[in-house]
Amino acid sequence: MAFVDDVTITVKAGDGGNGCVSFHRFRFKPKGGPDGGNGGQGGSVFLRATRELNSLEPYRFKRSFHAERGGHGEGNDRDGKKGQDLILDVPLGTVVIDLKTNTILKELISEGETFLVAKGGSGGKGNKFFATSTNRAPRIAGKGQKGEERRLRLILKTIADIGIVGLPNAGKSTLLSKLTNAKPKIGDFPFTTLSPNVGVLKVQDEDSILLADIPGLIEGASEGKGLGHLFLRHIERTKLLLLVLSMDFVPKKHILEDYHILLKELNAYNEKLARAPRIVVINKIDLAQKH
Repeated sequence: MAFVDDVTITVKAGDGGNGCVSFHRFRFKPKGGPDGGNGGQGGSVFLRATRELNSLEPYRFKRSFHAERGGHGEGNDRDGKKGQDLILDVPLGTVVIDLKTNTILKELISEGETFLVAKGGSGGKGNKFFATSTNRAPRIAGKGQKGEERRLRLILKTIADIGIVGLPNAGKSTLLSKLTNAKPKIGDFPFTTLSPNVGVLKVQDEDSILLADIPGLIEGASEGKGLGHLFLRHIERTKLLLLVLSMDFVPKKHILEDYHILLKELNAYNEKLARAPRIVVINKIDLAQKH
């Protein structure tokens, strides 16, 4: 199953209910005053960040979402029911972009953080609202306003404390599996990792550190080669990078060549990422004597 970290969705808030035209009708008061109720407010659409999701998979196929419209007003001063709000859960680290203006609206990075993306329409006023001293029996009522509609692009940037970067088959996934509770796919061939993997490293007391491993970078990744460049956004927020170098390099090639390839590709993607604090990890040291 493909890892989903970039989707476009349409959200539509509920329309407001219409106001009502109504008059009192009592046995001994056939021409009572206006008593039309107001229309209900339409439901709004919110995005909410949660740790329960680690991708945008829920939006892979369903791309259109609507909140409930408000109920219409009724006679006897009965206002319409408010439309139910719609809350869409997204992973922590989701960037919300308005496609009409191509601007970033919000970055949801905290558990439970909620953001309004489409406001419900206001309900129309009932005819009682329009009564005046000169017009005591108005036969007009307001219509409910349309709810907001937006096309949004959601981009996931994984929130992790440490990002693990290396060339294909350098041992990044193995390192992640030994340090954390993650169980990434591990193999002795390049590009075993096809999507980011995240694991939690438990430290003393109740503290924990989140590590993210992305597919291997190769020279030319910034030009579209390989897979790693597609997922570099997932380590943009990390506080520390682990650059994993493997001693399993071909003859006449120095291990520092791999190091400079990684720095070059990180810099080509984002200069800030290349300047981030880093630790170099030498892997497969037992193979050094074979070369």
